[in-house]
Amino acid sequence: MKENKYDDNTFFQKYSQMNRSIQGLSGAGEWETLKKLLPDFKGKHVLDLGCGYGWHCIYAMEKGASSVVGIDISHKMLETAKEKTHFQDVEYRCCAMEDVDYPAESFDIVLSSLAFHYVKDYENLINNIYRMLKPNGTLVFTVEHPVFTAYGTQDWHYDEKGEILHFPVDNYYYEGERTAVFLGEKVIKYHRTLTTYLNTLLINGFILNQIVEPQPPESMMDIPGMKDEMRRPMMLVVSAAKKKI
Repeated sequence: MKENKYDDNTFFQKYSQMNRSIQGLSGAGEWETLKKLLPDFKGKHVLDLGCGYGWHCIYAMEKGASSVVGIDISHKMLETAKEKTHFQDVEYRCCAMEDVDYPAESFDIVLSSLAFHYVKDYENLINNIYRMLKPNGTLVFTVEHPVFTAYGTQDWHYDEKGEILHFPVDNYYYEGERTAVFLGEKVIKYHRTLTTYLNTLLINGFILNQIVEPQPPESMMDIPGMKDEMRRPMMLVVSAAKKKI
């Protein structure tokens, strides 16, 4: 059974108070980096895996996409997405991203934001994305950085005064399930190495376009705790393309 934490009322309410939930893309620290890696959407058929509130679906349509399909396992997320979306050519489907099954070569672009680390079988997911992409199609995704997921707790180590000492990295090469605390709630995520994230793409027919470890933008440095985000990478952004056969 795939975990669906976002339909839990308490968790969803906490998530709805985050900057990225209230402000949309401009409230996401990685957005300025991610935006530069996105392809031209004009006339393209787009699939968003783990679409959440639908921010990226809306952005794709604003940039001229022909159609967008947003996939999310959470009914609550999709209810909010539908409320925010005013484009007729956006379709939202409640489904685990691992179970998505569209015909081969259905999409020009596949997007995913901070969702792949919830997937147990990453290679099968990548195989399916490759199948659904048209030749020369683009995959752009963000995940939590392997340095961030390795230890599991995803929290700093503190001294007796509550001051940050360092961020723990341990068991890096032991891939698999981790129990993290996100918004005060326990959440199951899956750690994998940087090698696994990238080589799985290469082995399964993708070409790597760009890999970025985004830093917080200067405009957000006044937010409490944001300067500490410069001490270790939290996210990884990957752009890849399906080889033309």
